Amino acid sequence: MDLSKLLIPAAVRVVGQLTSKKRLFQELGELASSAYGLNAATAIDGLQERESLGPTGVGHGIALPHARLEDLNRIVGVFIRLEKPLDYDSVDRQPVDLVFGLFAPKDSGVEHLKALALVSRTMRDANVVSKLRANSDAGKLHAILTEARTIQAA
Repeated sequence: MDLSKLLIPAAVRVVGQLTSKKRLFQELGELASSAYGLNAATAIDGLQERESLGPTGVGHGIALPHARLEDLNRIVGVFIRLEKPLDYDSVDRQPVDLVFGLFAPKDSGVEHLKALALVSRTMRDANVVSKLRANSDAGKLHAILTEARTIQAA
């Protein structure tokens, strides 16, 4: 599994400023809808439902919101770089500016976990993170993410 199979160029966006986590989830849902044809409301509800179990802000300005959805036949990703960091209730209480969202089929099981592990490892790579923060072109961000890791997920 590699990120180029999870994330298409149309699923990467740079956003200036969002006012809340709810607004961020709306943006992620709309991005998933336009890039993959997902139902935006279903995607947003899935993200909010998962977030109610515990925050997906993993620290160092990074969030990995994810959801399992009905009527989805493969795992897909969306990425947003925020120009102005957003308070996200992360584990380290730091605001978030890099958000990689994952949507997986309801019954994806271990494949969902493998995809999440791959994204997590990629987003823990300090070199990748610094390149993402240094660029505001969606095409370059996609290239950085998809070239970063092509290793097998755990």
